[in-house]
Amino acid sequence: MYYDKRHIVSAALGAIILGAMLHFLYGWFPNALTALISPINESIWEHTKILVWPYLLAASWLTWKRPGAIRPFLLALPLMCLIMLVVGYLYHVSLGGEAFWVDLLLYVAVMAFGFWFPLQFSGPFSTPGWMIPIFICAVLIVLLGLFTLYPPNTLLFVDLSSAGAWFPLPC
Repeated sequence: MYYDKRHIVSAALGAIILGAMLHFLYGWFPNALTALISPINESIWEHTKILVWPYLLAASWLTWKRPGAIRPFLLALPLMCLIMLVVGYLYHVSLGGEAFWVDLLLYVAVMAFGFWFPLQFSGPFSTPGWMIPIFICAVLIVLLGLFTLYPPNTLLFVDLSSAGAWFPLPC
C-alpha cells in the first residue's frame, strides 16, 4: 500500500503527542474510563496504553476506506508493546535506570517503528493469516482492561514512581 509521507509523518506526530497527553489524563481526571485508556501508575505495563490507543487511532485514520489495510498496523502493535515491555524492563528493572530522556527516546523510537514497519508490506491483506494480528490485538486490549482492574503482583506491574524514573503527574 502507498501512503503519502506527509500523512505518515502527521499521523506519527499526532500519535506521539496524544500518547504524551494520555500519560497525564488519569491524573487530571481520575475515573474508570480514563483508567482504561491512560496509565494509572508508573508501571512498565501501564505505559503500553500510551502506545495502544493513539496508535490505533492514527492507524485507523491512515487506513480509512482501505479495506484490510489496517492489518499490517495491527501486526506492528503487539510488536511495539513487546519492544516497550522488554526494553523498559531491561532498563528499569535489570539496569536500574531512572533517566526520563531514555523513556522518552524509547517511546518515540517504538512509535516510529510502528509507522515504519507496516509500510514494508504490500497487499492484499485478505488471506486467513492476516486474521491473527486482529486476534492478538483483541487479546491485548482485553489484557489492558483486565490488568488495569486486577494487576498481577509481578515486576512489570509495580509502580516505579518511587524510583524517580518519571516526572510526577501534575494535578
